[in-house]
Amino acid sequence: MMPQPSSDLPRRTSVAVPVDHVIIGGGAPVVVQSMTNTDTADVEATFAQTKSLALAGSELVRITVNSEAAASAVPEIRERLHKAGINVPLVGDFHFNGHKLLARHPECAEALSKYRINPGNVGRGSKRDPQFAAMIEVACKHDRPVRIGVNWGSLDQELLTRLMDENSNSDSPVDAAEVVHQAMIASALESARRAEELGLGRDRIILSCKMSGVQDLIGVYRSLAARCDYPLHLGLTEAGMGSKGIVASTAALSVLLQEGIGDTIRISLTPEPGGDRAREVIVAQEILQTMGLRAFTPMVIACPGCGRTTSTFFQELAQQIQDHIRHRMPEWRKSYSGVEDMTVAVMGCVVNGPGESKHANIGISLPGTGERPVAPVYEDGAKTVTLKGDSIAQEFQSLVEAYVERSYRRRTN
Repeated sequence: MMPQPSSDLPRRTSVAVPVDHVIIGGGAPVVVQSMTNTDTADVEATFAQTKSLALAGSELVRITVNSEAAASAVPEIRERLHKAGINVPLVGDFHFNGHKLLARHPECAEALSKYRINPGNVGRGSKRDPQFAAMIEVACKHDRPVRIGVNWGSLDQELLTRLMDENSNSDSPVDAAEVVHQAMIASALESARRAEELGLGRDRIILSCKMSGVQDLIGVYRSLAARCDYPLHLGLTEAGMGSKGIVASTAALSVLLQEGIGDTIRISLTPEPGGDRAREVIVAQEILQTMGLRAFTPMVIACPGCGRTTSTFFQELAQQIQDHIRHRMPEWRKSYSGVEDMTVAVMGCVVNGPGESKHANIGISLPGTGERPVAPVYEDGAKTVTLKGDSIAQEFQSLVEAYVERSYRRRTN
């Protein structure tokens, strides 16, 4: 049997922050987040995308609140999600005018489960502290947690200039990149301290310091984690599109997660034209699952193919099975306990096919080039049946369904 996901990796100790029914930090499982890219004022589009992200497995969904129309739309979006049985917490993303919108729209402040504040965009000069204070006071009034999210693309320039000047006058100056790292961390920690002074509890504060460079992100979060016990939100900002964004995000977050740093993650992928926004949720889940930190959906193990597998049949079957599992998972999750830990193998020839299939909960070894046109199926290490003919795909899919029903305890609620 394949090893099951565990939480044996070391975890940094952090404060637990409740966000409705979700716990961030405090040793709780790492939480998956995502963000809509619709105009929040468009209730129908934002509701539909939020629902899609939640059904894909996003445990928090962030929405932009940048205008009066957007703030007015939030309560209706929340109500429509509630009626659809979608209780995912909504996070309001505020920049520049958040203090005004939260004050003018108390129903928006109430409908949101969490606020994101960027210290670099909360106000300039003498306006900075009162505008930041106004948002924190709303959070205290509604008992809402806040993510203080520093981003190097919108870093507090006054703070950065001050640290640059101090560095240039130092007897042992560091390079400019290190000063930027220091400014990121200082912005987050100083803002968190100010929020506590204003009455926001430690169990209502989450920090992030997002960079777009892999090594920059790792360095900043290592330093930040060593200097505080607030829960940390991880994400490589502006990660990019397609494989570049996936690889860069995985490279950065995997190092930090392996070191026990990170309580919630988002994969900031640029969608391809017409692409599915939920892809970022799937990538986040797959990072956590392949690292053994969480289990979200049965894993499909498939070989890459070689000269022994010139037929594309096993590739098509692997795709069909993976699509079938993702389609069925919402219902399986409701009905069967532990089904997310299942492993399914779809292998292309006799070299590794039987061995991998035996190690999976259920697996099939398809015939390679020149092999007998039969496909043995293994369940829990034992061969149960041999499939052949034109309906192997449909028959194996039925066997997977039967295995789930037979092997996992049916939930009673």
